Amino acid sequence: MSESRQDADFWFDPVCPWAWITSRWMLEVEKVRPVRTSWHVMSLAYLNLQQHEGKGLSEEYLKRMEQAWAPVRVCAAAEAARGEEILLPLYSAIGTRFHDEDRKGFGSLKEAVAEVGLPEEVLEAAVSTEYDEAIKKSHTLGMEQVGLDVGTPVISVGASAFFGPVVTPTPRGEAAGKLWDGVLLVAGTDGFFELKRTRDRRPSFE
Repeated sequence: MSESRQDADFWFDPVCPWAWITSRWMLEVEKVRPVRTSWHVMSLAYLNLQQHEGKGLSEEYLKRMEQAWAPVRVCAAAEAARGEEILLPLYSAIGTRFHDEDRKGFGSLKEAVAEVGLPEEVLEAAVSTEYDEAIKKSHTLGMEQVGLDVGTPVISVGASAFFGPVVTPTPRGEAAGKLWDGVLLVAGTDGFFELKRTRDRRPSFE
């Protein structure tokens, strides 16, 4: 008897390297477990600059947050034009350039948009507030399940939702499946809130 499929929802900000690694893990999970993922945008810029009012953040980080609006706005514009299904291929195209190739900036966004067959007009959203309400709505849907003291990614599966996992490098094959099993086990435990240890390495995009 085959296992029943699990539907997962994944909220990402394309500028976050840790969310990028977790997203690649999620794609590995889909290969070894009966899981289907739906992808949604959230915004670290909105979270840190508006919801947290930038408190306790360095000038350098605040500048990065201002720059973080452009990619998520382009993703929101793409979703409005082509539907939710465009988010994974566009996120993959952006993330490959931003993180794997360390090529951040408007030029990489332009390449990513072209790669997935979107019209160049989508890029106009990068400097527009037209899609900000849609971003905030999607963002809030994810954050309401886990609270405001976390970031991206947020994953929701059935009655469980959690931030993370934060891991590097990307677990592959059955290692990805075992991590998924463990995450679901702890996230499904009533009253469970946190497992954490200090990060001792930078993101590795292997």
